[in-house]
Amino acid sequence: MADKDQRPTYPLAPANGYHRSDAEYGREEDSGDLRRKKRIRYFLYFVAFVIFQTGVIAIFTLTIMKVRTPKFRMESATFDSFSVGTSTNPTFDIRMNARVSIKNANFGKYKYDNTTMYFFYQGSPVGQADIYKSSVGWRTNKKFNAVVNLSSVNLPSTAKDQLGNDLTKRLVPLTSMADLKGKVALTFIFKKKKAIQMNCTMEIVVSSQQLSNIVCK
Repeated sequence: MADKDQRPTYPLAPANGYHRSDAEYGREEDSGDLRRKKRIRYFLYFVAFVIFQTGVIAIFTLTIMKVRTPKFRMESATFDSFSVGTSTNPTFDIRMNARVSIKNANFGKYKYDNTTMYFFYQGSPVGQADIYKSSVGWRTNKKFNAVVNLSSVNLPSTAKDQLGNDLTKRLVPLTSMADLKGKVALTFIFKKKKAIQMNCTMEIVVSSQQLSNIVCK
């Protein structure tokens, strides 16, 4: 009887008849780690893409889409006729071809309207030139001539007295002013109004019949 009670015992088998080994558990854990690492990697890719897109949009906004005010300047001049008096007879009657430039630094065309460029001596008007409606290409410096007849006929007596003093130095100081209104078209839809003011000082050198010391603000 004692021999019958001492029969060997065996571990219970799983209900489905299959028992996973430690190696299989290890493979499942490794597979879970790989999936988790892939998710982290994809997330990092997404974050990097968002940062890259944000940088591209910021650069685009600060450079290409930024609207700058074009510059309107007096650059030089030539003369078709040149008649200047003396210190005792202070007069001038000059036909001048003013060389003007409009510099557009934008990534879009600048279209401007008709305007008038005025010339002054001692604050008194002595001539004007017409600027006709046109446009300037993107990132372009457009140069053209504007014809003006300068005359001292309508100067007040105080300005004529000063002209006499200036002619002893053989110089005729002038200022030019103009307001140019237009729009910068960055796209077919996006347009921005931009007005430009010209404010330049210069001197006509009587002895050489040249325009010098041009300073524009």
